[in-house]
Amino acid sequence: MWIFLTDSFLSVVDKGDPTGNTLLVRARRHGDIERVFTEAKGIEGAGTDYRYRSRIPRDQVANAIAESVRNINYGNFKNQVAENDRHDVYFEVWRAMNRFQESPRRK
Repeated sequence: MWIFLTDSFLSVVDKGDPTGNTLLVRARRHGDIERVFTEAKGIEGAGTDYRYRSRIPRDQVANAIAESVRNINYGNFKNQVAENDRHDVYFEVWRAMNRFQESPRRK
């Protein structure tokens, strides 16, 4: 699952925990994991294409994302992204998804 927050981009997957109790939270930028999960430590360089990762209890991930949803207080997501470079990247994702929306569905 990709999660775009105004100050963090995360990828959350169920990978490598046979108990299923934790999720692997990955980020491309230093600090994105810690902004959402203040007790977590993003480990650098311990994986593939995502530079940072942390194993976090599944319930903690669910609660943090639910809290982010409860705290939405804006009418336009992109306008709330303060970092210029993050805003530009998010805008590119928005543009790609807009093109996807307008393209005919292929079977």
